[in-house]
Amino acid sequence: MTEPLNSGPISTRIQRLAKQAEEHRERSFRSINHAIDKEWLREALRLTRKNGATGVDGEDWGAYQVGVEARLDDLLMRFKTGLYRAPPVKRVHIPKGDGRTRPIGIPTLEDKVLQRAVTMLMEAIYEQDFLPCSYGFRPGRSAHEAIEALYEGVSSMGGGWIVDLDIRDFFGTLDHEHLKSFLDRRVSDGVVRRVTHKWLTAGVMEAGRLWHPEAGTPQGGVISPLLANVYLHEVLDTWFARDVQPRLKGRSFMVRYADDAVLVFAKEDEARRVLEVLTKRLARFGLELNADKTRLVRFERPAREAGDDDDSGPSSESFDFLGFTHYWGKSRKDRWVVRRKTAKSRLARALQRVAQWCRLHRHDRVAEQAAQLRSKMRGHYNYFGVTGNMRSITAYSRRIERVWRFWLSRRSQRAITTWMRFRALLEAHPLPAPRLPRSIYHR
Repeated sequence: MTEPLNSGPISTRIQRLAKQAEEHRERSFRSINHAIDKEWLREALRLTRKNGATGVDGEDWGAYQVGVEARLDDLLMRFKTGLYRAPPVKRVHIPKGDGRTRPIGIPTLEDKVLQRAVTMLMEAIYEQDFLPCSYGFRPGRSAHEAIEALYEGVSSMGGGWIVDLDIRDFFGTLDHEHLKSFLDRRVSDGVVRRVTHKWLTAGVMEAGRLWHPEAGTPQGGVISPLLANVYLHEVLDTWFARDVQPRLKGRSFMVRYADDAVLVFAKEDEARRVLEVLTKRLARFGLELNADKTRLVRFERPAREAGDDDDSGPSSESFDFLGFTHYWGKSRKDRWVVRRKTAKSRLARALQRVAQWCRLHRHDRVAEQAAQLRSKMRGHYNYFGVTGNMRSITAYSRRIERVWRFWLSRRSQRAITTWMRFRALLEAHPLPAPRLPRSIYHR
């Protein structure tokens, strides 16, 4: 997550542009690049991650600081005159929970700075257009807010029918021509659009080979999430709110985080009808549903509340969203409520990463290992520590202890061979106990 903007002239300019965009919702802004000056680039540089991976030029934060003021002057000149040449992104692959990998594009540091500057400019406009159902990669919004919106919406409806949506390779198949037409509606500044086009066509460097995909926007690029939100705002969000919901008789709502989305319906027939139309809607814009992962989920409350005549109810399924499995379970008052637990795939992936780290660092000083493990565990607790998820959090904690002990036992003469010795080590270097930072019982 990026740092917030500094208060001052940059923030004031952004607020002024945002106000204009809010007051003139049908306006296409033709001249906004003048807002980006050296001070703006300096703020974009401040917001750029200092420890991020390097791009194709291998330049890191420290190297870029040498003569940084002159470099920002030169970058601004090239941006304004059109001389800026977007370098290809370096593609790497990170493992996913299902054994496959996710391609990530890494721009150069200078490219990240300019992308951040343009993103700040365009966000001021598009944040006035984006709908409340969209949460991913937006200022002041988070995955936990999306999860809470889904929880509260489903709970208030007493369950329903869930369209668990998965778009096949969205970031790799996003159509450039459609994206350009969407951008035309709000941003037609020639300087901004020219550099945006360069980023879309810059190319990808992978294993020493340069190639230029005809569609998509690289995951990992600073501006990519904004462009993806612009695309799905037009293709999915606005369509659902403007064309679909007014035609439905039952309640419905949608929650979207980047390209992950769930559509919730009170009526089964309406859910099925929308799912059928949705396939055609996405195809019109070059997108395709992943048939293996997109499904219609019966998520009705399993039984009536105490006091009702009929205590039998329909069977209910579970579904995953943003790393959590959502299911019906009993509350402390013995009522059916929507509950959340860590998805099996995410738990397995988290443990695998820790095991890999412990293997690689098993010969480090124990105090250093403990400090790193504490940091990793706190991060896991902060994300997954929600109401009702203590069992998964505890399982994660216990598995971390076993994994750490296993790799410490591979330290030859310094091995921790017994649980008694390991317990003594934990007393000297304690790991954080399982906790639920986001529990409703702690508020």
